[in-house]
Amino acid sequence: MPVDEMSLLRDKAKADRAKQLLENDLLDEAFKGLEDSYTTAWRNTTIDDVSGREKLFLAINIVGKVRDHLGSVVNNGKVAAAELKALADTAERQRLFGRR
Repeated sequence: MPVDEMSLLRDKAKADRAKQLLENDLLDEAFKGLEDSYTTAWRNTTIDDVSGREKLFLAINIVGKVRDHLGSVVNNGKVAAAELKALADTAERQRLFGRR
């Protein structure tokens, strides 16, 4: 199996796992809980707690970046699956028409 095909298979497998995570109620609840907790803490900072607000702002954004990363992995897997299908279709056509 060529390296490209192996890489595509790995990307597709990672996408399947990432999709399962994004569809997991417990993980979704954890993301929402963290965002809500950080947002509440951010809103309750005092006017002179600039450092605290900045750290909480970063924490809120990191939660979103983790979720976005998982979504990106899922999308990359969709592309990999399409490329694998194209490779399989090409191989099938070559087999049917006796070309290599």
